[in-house]
Amino acid sequence: MKATFKAYRLNFKQASGTSRGVLKTKKTWFIILEHNGKQGIGECGMFEGLSVDDRPDYEAKLQWVCDNINLGLVALLESVLEFPSIQFGLEMAFKALEAKSQFELYPSDFTKSKAAIPINGLIWMGTEAFMKSQIKAKLEAGFTCIKMKIGAIDFDRELALLKSIRKEFDANTIELRVDANGAFKPLEALEKLKILSDVELHSIEQPIKQGQIEAMAALCAQTPLPIALDEELIGVFSLAAKQKLIDIIKPQYVILKPTLVGGIKGSNDWIATAKAKQIDWWITSALESNVGLNAIAQYTFSKNSTLPQGLGTGGLFTNNFESPLYVENGFLHYDNTTPWHIKF
Repeated sequence: MKATFKAYRLNFKQASGTSRGVLKTKKTWFIILEHNGKQGIGECGMFEGLSVDDRPDYEAKLQWVCDNINLGLVALLESVLEFPSIQFGLEMAFKALEAKSQFELYPSDFTKSKAAIPINGLIWMGTEAFMKSQIKAKLEAGFTCIKMKIGAIDFDRELALLKSIRKEFDANTIELRVDANGAFKPLEALEKLKILSDVELHSIEQPIKQGQIEAMAALCAQTPLPIALDEELIGVFSLAAKQKLIDIIKPQYVILKPTLVGGIKGSNDWIATAKAKQIDWWITSALESNVGLNAIAQYTFSKNSTLPQGLGTGGLFTNNFESPLYVENGFLHYDNTTPWHIKF
């Protein structure tokens, strides 16, 4: 088996605001496997500034993986435990080698174009006018679940935006989620959650910064609004550590980004841990190209969740790869008559 890797820079159509700054480009990497005349491509979408594997030796580890590819998937996954995005890239690439069709990793009604995945419409941080225009566009596009990133502008103005949606659409018509990306200070968080609960939100992601476990546990115990852990799950490697974190914090939801939490195996561990405590979950992409998004979407469909997922990021880039994935009326679809076009 031969393995190589390549870096690729995705360019945003429009600069996208997050709590970690404004993104104009997103670097990603691909592992390419060749064996018996077949090719498998896996995306290692390490997220600079967020991923636990954002380390100076990242590309050196990718090279090590390629040099030692014949160790096999199980041994390699153990060897890159602290590099979750490489774990996911390896899982993807090996699964593609085994597949009858290179990009149909989990054959299902989704890949047969018979079913689609409900997704949330993502509202990026920015000026009030920019956020309003995005909300209008998502509603016109048929989304019934909207996720708004908050913490960029004044809290009162963000609250006014949410209230303006609620004035027009009740909670039975439009589901509203917010993602604070850790923007609230622990001492102010509960009061802000009480205010936000008046807008009948579905949930809030990561109200305070990760790593403040006791403060987050206290917040989850008192909150009037369901809390979803997101960044809190990053860098928690062992199953025992995952179980301990959930036991202590007792969140209402967990959100899984396979690229950030150890790919398929890591996500399966989190799902099993959450289910054991009657905690629900959903899956979100982390600005991967369509190669990574394809794997995440197919895996997500296989888990039979009825909640809207966070998989609407494929249309953000000017130089994404042409693929069968497309979004329509708030659902992610797979058109199996559309071919893939991948050129690094």
